[in-house]
Amino acid sequence: MSEKKKVKPKSTGDKVFDTVNVVLLLVFTTLIVVPVYNVVISSFASGTDLASGFGIFPRRFTIGNYTNILSESNLWQAFGVSVAKTVIGAVTHVLFCALMAYPMSKMYLKGRKFYVTLAMITMYFGGGMIPSFLLIKSLGLLNSFWVYIIPALLSYFDVILLFNFFRNIPASLEESAKIDGASEFQIFRKITLPLSRSALLTIGLFTAVGQWNDFYTALLYINNASLWPLQYFVYKIIAQQNLTNLHVALSSTLISNQGSILATVVVTALPIIIAYPFLQKYFVSGMTIGAVKE
Repeated sequence: MSEKKKVKPKSTGDKVFDTVNVVLLLVFTTLIVVPVYNVVISSFASGTDLASGFGIFPRRFTIGNYTNILSESNLWQAFGVSVAKTVIGAVTHVLFCALMAYPMSKMYLKGRKFYVTLAMITMYFGGGMIPSFLLIKSLGLLNSFWVYIIPALLSYFDVILLFNFFRNIPASLEESAKIDGASEFQIFRKITLPLSRSALLTIGLFTAVGQWNDFYTALLYINNASLWPLQYFVYKIIAQQNLTNLHVALSSTLISNQGSILATVVVTALPIIIAYPFLQKYFVSGMTIGAVKE
């Protein structure tokens, strides 16, 4: 019978190191959890509670803030715009990036180095706010839903991730498909895309989070309230509240409005919070595999 391996006891230095790590983890966790907990708890608090300061639990628990927000028709309209631009933006972005990355992953592509160099310039240099605004205006995208979609169709950073991923797919699969008479598009659709699901989902998830949280596009290009996304709706509420506070002394009415703002923030963040645990694994798998080169 083989002797059991004796576990070497940890030295004093290792124990101190582990203790420090645990303490740091608890500190950082507290710094993250406490503000989130404060927002959630305050969203269920009445105006008098918010006036008296932060508490572990609301002194007067109420769902009135959520009732007021959820009964607002503009909120649901903004929610619909956010869902539409998040879904459409993520799907089209992944599709266009994959369509560009696939030929870029082929070393035999004529002029490949030129295309790669030209595309990389866009990662480091941009036209600026005013030229971008004039371009959007000349394209007729001002006050249009498609201003959320078309300018965000392509990101060369995501293209780099994808074509590095595509290069790791065995060439024998492509050669076998070509022997069977498959075209390049058939190889792309039936072989490359299914094998790259984790990378595609990773990029799609990053894009969806970015689209959901984006309010700057609406701030610059949208004046039509019916096209405001949820994040910009929250931004307008907070901006109006801050503007009111400049002219009116703080009162229970304004404090109650603050509770409604916090309830709106919770409602806005809730879809991403719910979806993230189910998609979290694709962050690590897609990024690490897509970053490996042959």
